[in-house]
Amino acid sequence: MRRRPVTGVLSDQMEKSAPKNQNSRICFLAALSAFFWLLLLYFHFVVLGTSTTPTPSSVVDQSAKFINPTTFDANKDEDDDSNELPVQRLQPPPRKQIGFPDLDSDSQNLNKNPNNSPLKERNFPFMKALTTADNKNDPCAGKYIYVHDLPSRFNEDMLKECRSLSLWTNMCKFTTNAGLGPPLENVEGVFSNTGWYATNQFAVDVIFSNRMKQYECLTKDSSIAAAFFVPFYAGFDIARYLWGYNISMRDAASLDLVDWLMKRPEWKIMGGKDHFLVAGRITWDFRRLSEEESDWGNKLLFLPAAKNMSMLVVESSPWNANDYGIPYPTYFHPAKDEDVFVWQDRMRKLKRKWLFSFAGAPRPDNPKSIRGQIIEQCRSSKVGKLLECDFGESKCHSPSSIMQMFQSSLFCLQPQGDSYTRRSAFDSMLAGCIPVFFHPGSAYTQYTWHLPKNYTKYSVFIPEDDIRKRNVSIEERLSEIPPEQVSIMREEVISLIPRLVYADPRSKLETLKDAFDVSVQAIIDKVTNLRKDMIEGRTDENFIEENSWKYALLDEGQREVGPHEWDPFFSKPKDGNGESSDTSAEAAKNSWKNEQRSQ
Repeated sequence: MRRRPVTGVLSDQMEKSAPKNQNSRICFLAALSAFFWLLLLYFHFVVLGTSTTPTPSSVVDQSAKFINPTTFDANKDEDDDSNELPVQRLQPPPRKQIGFPDLDSDSQNLNKNPNNSPLKERNFPFMKALTTADNKNDPCAGKYIYVHDLPSRFNEDMLKECRSLSLWTNMCKFTTNAGLGPPLENVEGVFSNTGWYATNQFAVDVIFSNRMKQYECLTKDSSIAAAFFVPFYAGFDIARYLWGYNISMRDAASLDLVDWLMKRPEWKIMGGKDHFLVAGRITWDFRRLSEEESDWGNKLLFLPAAKNMSMLVVESSPWNANDYGIPYPTYFHPAKDEDVFVWQDRMRKLKRKWLFSFAGAPRPDNPKSIRGQIIEQCRSSKVGKLLECDFGESKCHSPSSIMQMFQSSLFCLQPQGDSYTRRSAFDSMLAGCIPVFFHPGSAYTQYTWHLPKNYTKYSVFIPEDDIRKRNVSIEERLSEIPPEQVSIMREEVISLIPRLVYADPRSKLETLKDAFDVSVQAIIDKVTNLRKDMIEGRTDENFIEENSWKYALLDEGQREVGPHEWDPFFSKPKDGNGESSDTSAEAAKNSWKNEQRSQ
């Protein structure tokens, strides 16, 4: 029996059952369709409706409610979308990434994006100090100074060990009378009856700090402070260790001070940029360039934290931005305005028999010094007066002899000393004598807070090279100035006297501003302007620190510097390593040696 093919059988069966299977398929498809739609509706209304996981848009909607307006930046680059969620918006997206607020990062955000919020919306920690300055009913508005309460090792303890402050000078007597030193006797009638002291030229540390104690706008509230004073006796500190001590000893107090300050909450307001301190020495004593034991001074002004602070010194660096020149102390420290007025009137009435004078010693070891030629011209002139300084006893070291000569002269020659500056310049102006400078670094770029920028109003400038090359006769040059012009210049010098002297720290001038007042106001102005620049987002991106001396000569509102006629005077010498040479360090060291020989 032959079998039928399977396909044939199946075909027969399907043909027999075709009507029944067609109805079953329709029912199955209908049921499947209904199940699908039920499942879809269940997922949409039940699963999605009860989900607790936010969609990207819900994150944006929720976070938008908490955005701090002071941290919002509408100008951030659109390409900076590393953390931004890819959400479609009906309006153009803000350019700053959106997220929940970080209440601790407001100040960081403001520093990064300083141009976008109105001043009133910003949260700088010094805002209260700026708004306080607008209070017209407060005589101290915008003038408050916060003085750090330093441990005594940074100041008073040094005075207790005053014999260690100098190898050759007993500084104990010079720290008396609030740093003014012993009173001067007026035997020859050269001085006034009161206000004159044998003040050491390096005593500004203690004089300034004691004047600060009498400042009328001191505050313990750091939030309203216009500036912060650090009463560290930096000059006395380095004086103890310059000779015979290693660099660890020389740097110890400076490192200790910086460590102490940086832990203070006041430091965090501006990272020290609103802090200032005073050192009664030239800047080169604080600018050691290397870690070699033979190198001079300490590295206070090269410490990163100290670079933020402002340091007031009797001679600043033309190539650095963190120090400012203030006058050397003179012998005159008035206790009241009347003391100054009487002295000024006396200087106006004096008869001056010498055309010019010079008090100083030659510098035979310095081939660049012009002192030898100046002394030579003084000796050969019948209208020039010379007070020679030498080893041991000398009238050059007598305040009475020096002031008497200056009071008898129309012009006083002020060449460089061992460094750019010398105290004699201020002693001569105190005597109403018109100073003659030979290098712009001796005054014009140094004391821009205290002296007019138009130096021709109060002084005469003769370039060193003219003396060195014997192109100029000092006598002839000064004789060419008309008497009327000399009188105008002398009056200008006499009018400057109040701002060039330090008043007695134990009293207070009534209306006049002394060197201390001028310096403090300049610091306040500097800090205030810096704070306003931070708020407005202004930065000195083109600032060149090596041209610092040029910026000091700019008029208010100017920010750019260019070539200057004094560039040859400040061409910075370089050694093989690209650093400044040790010329300045040698000058500082020679200054100490000459202090030794004057004792």
